[in-house]
Amino acid sequence: MSHLARSNGRPEPEVIVNFADGCAYSKGKMEEVFRSGFMDKPVAKHAREPGSAKRDDIDLLVHELEIPRHQAERLLIEKNGDIVRVLEDWVSIPGSS
Repeated sequence: MSHLARSNGRPEPEVIVNFADGCAYSKGKMEEVFRSGFMDKPVAKHAREPGSAKRDDIDLLVHELEIPRHQAERLLIEKNGDIVRVLEDWVSIPGSS
């Protein structure tokens, strides 16, 4: 069938695949990324921030605020590991001082 599609002079249609994760991927764009050597590059390892958050504080934020672990870590790092400041900012009304 694909032989017939090419013989009529039209380009081959773009293939889009829907995966179980709910995302759709374009075949042409995926092939372009692989050809660019993206997958050949080593994965960059991110160094931990010097003020990395305590595990107990992260667990508390994840369970109580129902947020992802990476978001809890980021909030604690932004507030220099002060969980009280994180919680105060979380419950404060925007625009009030």
